Parts: sequence; structure tokens; C-alpha cells
Amino acid sequence: MLQALGIFQRATPDQLWKLTRPDNRHDKLTRDNLLDLEDHRLVRIESVQDDQRQVWVLTDRGHHEAKQLLEPKNIRVSALRKEKYDPVTGELLAGSYDDHAAAVTSTAAELHRAGIGHRLGFQTEVAHRLGNGYVQRADLVMRAPAAGVPVLLLEIDRRTEDADDLVHKLRRYWEWGRLLAPGADKYTADLVRSRPDAVAGIDHEKRLWRRVYPPTGQEGLAPVAFVFADTTDTKVANTVAVLEEAGRRYWAPRRYETYYREAITAKDYSQAVPVVFTTLEQLQEHGADAAVWRRLGRIGEQKLTAALDNPDGDALYRRQYAQAEAEEKRQRATDREARRPVCKRCGQRFTDQRWEETTMHSQVPKAGDLSVCGTCRADDIAREKAAAEAARLQTTTPLEPEHDHDQESGKLRGLFHRRT
Repeated sequence: MLQALGIFQRATPDQLWKLTRPDNRHDKLTRDNLLDLEDHRLVRIESVQDDQRQVWVLTDRGHHEAKQLLEPKNIRVSALRKEKYDPVTGELLAGSYDDHAAAVTSTAAELHRAGIGHRLGFQTEVAHRLGNGYVQRADLVMRAPAAGVPVLLLEIDRRTEDADDLVHKLRRYWEWGRLLAPGADKYTADLVRSRPDAVAGIDHEKRLWRRVYPPTGQEGLAPVAFVFADTTDTKVANTVAVLEEAGRRYWAPRRYETYYREAITAKDYSQAVPVVFTTLEQLQEHGADAAVWRRLGRIGEQKLTAALDNPDGDALYRRQYAQAEAEEKRQRATDREARRPVCKRCGQRFTDQRWEETTMHSQVPKAGDLSVCGTCRADDIAREKAAAEAARLQTTTPLEPEHDHDQESGKLRGLFHRRT
């Protein structure tokens, strides 16, 4: 109870019930606990609303106790709501509890009640300082890694802000997500300073937002949720239409720049702010874990994790790229086979080795008949070798002497010699 009031500063028993004991069927035990804490001068009733809701806050003593509980966990404690007295009558003045603050706490209570986030994972009025010194404060920041939402920046709107104002908020979150982290190397800093769009090529790990928040598990910057309260469906539809159109640069994915452009339908969300929205009334009626969230650029409502997911994003891109690459490889192989030469003698296709011999400049002189395959070329070589060997044998073997002729010649010569 002290922790919840330390984080949210003010809350009604109904909100504290959902923030501390959501498993209980009603807030009776929460009310009893508040009365007990009041007896110990740790909490007090600051005001009673028109609908008779009591608004509870911490006393000075309770605030000190809350700091002891929260600060060791690195959780910022909200400012103490000091007691104010009428200068004339001396009576305790009731504090104001505006509807916006109530809607912020109720949003956190509904998320916690649905098991999305723990009360210690919420923070209110979180500052995000831009490069020009402007501070964009998130109404509520939720960290719920166990629920699949490592971080979510929430803006609560009660028809008090124009739709264009919400577009400006979205732009500022986008700009904050593009800031470099302190200590960036000089080359990177100079590059981004001279060409602001160059930050798109800088890894998110080198950006400021990753020093503040954990990785989201999805492509893109820290996600933003708009929760509309006390409004009409028409007002929500009109506001969302403006956000989708005027804020497209900040939330919309881009096409992947790839060689396989025609084969890739996946979208690049790496530089976009994921934006979801719902109404407080839907959260209260159906629960924050129901399909009550809608993503800008999509039709239909989804559960929160599904709305933040990118089924047409990086994972699809990797699959499609691999398929396109494999298809191109198969097509190249098919085209190559269609060009493979056919032997003019036996009709067989050339092997890769024979094809290379007949096409490589250094191999062509000794490739022989370029129109025949390797087997036929081997037959030609065998025949050439056989013929050469036969020719060699013919030139190197001595002739047999003609004995009969020589003898007859000798006899005639001898006979003639004696007669003379």
C-alpha cells in the first residue's frame, strides 16, 4: 500500500485494490488496511470526490517509510502531498485530484489487475529530454518483461488535448529515440550532426534510449500507447485518423532496400515507433489482457503483445530473403543447364570440366574439337596416341636383309670373275 502511494502519490481504495490485491473480489480488505495505516499516521484522506470516492495520500511519516521501501529498488518516489490549512479557519483544505491523474492511476491499476506489469514496474511523469532541451514527460511508463512487454510509454488523454498535440508528442518520442548515447565516437557524432538521417544506420545499442530502457524484443524504438478516457467512439476514431495520417513518418514501417524487391513483402520497422491505443473503459470492462488494443496502421483489435509484435517485419524478411535467394540460385542453375553444350557426335551434355575446357581462353588451344564432349574428346586423344605410336614404330624398326638376292648376285659376280 505504501509502495503504491509512493509511486502514484494519490489513489482511491478501488485503485489501490487493483494495484495491491487484484486477486481479491472487492476492495474491503484494502479499505481496512488503509484505516489501519491511518491509525499509524502513515496515510490520510486528502479529499472526497463528488461520487464519494476517498482519495488517499501518504503522510510525512508514510512518505519516509515509502522511500525506505522504494529507493533501494531504484524506484523514484513521488513528491509528498503536504497538508494545507485555511489561513482563517485553520481547517485542513482538501487537495485537488484532477481527472487526468485519476485516469493515469486507473490505467496502471487495470494493467496490474490483468497481470501485465507489477506495481513496482510503473513510473509516472517520466522525463525524456530532447536535444533542444525540451522535456517530453510520459504520463506512465510500464516495465513488464514477464508479460512480454519490457517497456511501454503510456499517454493518457481525456479529450483535453487536440489530436495534433498527440502527433507532436509522437514526433518527440521518435526524435528522442534517434538521439545518440553520450560518449558516441567523434566520427559517428559528426556524421549524425551533418546528416541527421544517418542515424538510421546507427545501431540502437549506441542510442540514448537503450541506456534508459531494455531492448523491446521487437524492431523499432520504445513503443507508445495512447489510452483515451471519458470520451466517445467518434472522438477516438477522429483522433486516431489524424495520428495515422499526420504521424505516419513516425510510426509507419518502410520498405526494405533489397535486390529482391519484388519478392519481399516484409516491412522494415527498425526506425519506427510502435504505437497502440485503447480506451480506459475497454480496459475496465474487458481487462487489459483482452483483445482491446489496436496498432496504428492495422485493422482490428488484438492483445497487447500481439499488437506490439511485427509478424510482417524482420522475421518474415529473413524468410522471404532466404526463399528469394534460393529461388534465384535454382533459376541460375536452370538457366546454366539450358546453356550447357551438347556433343555433336554422341549427343551427351558436356560435363562442367569439359565445358570449362572449351570456354576458358587458356584451355581452348589444347581442348581439341570444341563441339565434342569429354568422352568423345578422350576417344579422339586415344586414337591420336595410337596413330602416333604406330608411326613411331614404323620409323624406328630396321628392315630385314634380302639374303637370296645377295647370294645370287655374289654367285654371278664370282663366275664372271673367273671367266675373265
